[in-house]
Amino acid sequence: MKTNFKNSYRYFIRHLREKHRFSIRNQHTDTEVWYIYISPLNVLAGLLALVLVLFIIVTTTVAYTPILDFIPGYPGNKSRTMLIENIMRLDSLEKEIKNMQIYNENVALIMAGKNPVTRNDMQTADSVSRSKNPTVGAIIEDSILRSQMENPGSAYSINNPDAARKTLRSALELFTPVKGVVASKFEPKEGAYGIRVVTTANQPVMAILDGTVISSSWTPSDGYVLFIQHSNNLTSVYRHNNEVIRKVGDRVRSGEIIGYTGSTQPDAAKKNLFEIELWHNGTPVDPQSYIVF
Repeated sequence: MKTNFKNSYRYFIRHLREKHRFSIRNQHTDTEVWYIYISPLNVLAGLLALVLVLFIIVTTTVAYTPILDFIPGYPGNKSRTMLIENIMRLDSLEKEIKNMQIYNENVALIMAGKNPVTRNDMQTADSVSRSKNPTVGAIIEDSILRSQMENPGSAYSINNPDAARKTLRSALELFTPVKGVVASKFEPKEGAYGIRVVTTANQPVMAILDGTVISSSWTPSDGYVLFIQHSNNLTSVYRHNNEVIRKVGDRVRSGEIIGYTGSTQPDAAKKNLFEIELWHNGTPVDPQSYIVF
């Protein structure tokens, strides 16, 4: 049997290019209608060419047409686009959650009388561990100003509301954040930790003092809110903004534009209300004592 296989193989190879007559005959008259001479090599070449053409057609159709979208269960272009959009939404939501956590933590630190911490989302674990106990060299001028601000008997004491306001205002050089009319005054017992000012829409909001932005967020009730940490444990809070142009970690100077007024609330009565708060060592103080509106 092995010999027969070898003989058949040799015969096939020997007659690979040998042509055979292939004809089509009429069923009734048995006359030849059409014929062609072909060889096994021609048949193999034709089959390979057919497979190549089919492969090119299928590849082109899949690459340049949305035909895969019509196949049930196959992840086509629409599915991939939706997946990418959902990933981007999830990433944005995660950043917003982190910002809200930073905002809540900073508010908790302010209420506890501690300094808010500036945080960077891009910090690595090593950099965070190294920045837990930062060391800053003491500055003589800062120590003198701190003693003046914290000494109850000093004319510059922020803890003494009966001190000379003009002298303190001149010492701190607090800049008026917006132009407007005071609508509600400082009433901490009623939950009003700042004052509200009626302003015009899209009016520039300016920083009252040099400092660093420690929180920038948005809430449905307060719109865009900005926290700025100043020297001497003083923190200013700017609420009900339509837009803020500073982010966490930015250094700002006194009188520099940090946002624009105009609440995002649909209520027309609250749309042009701007709120400013001052916190010293976690305790709210009356902004009108140090800022002229």
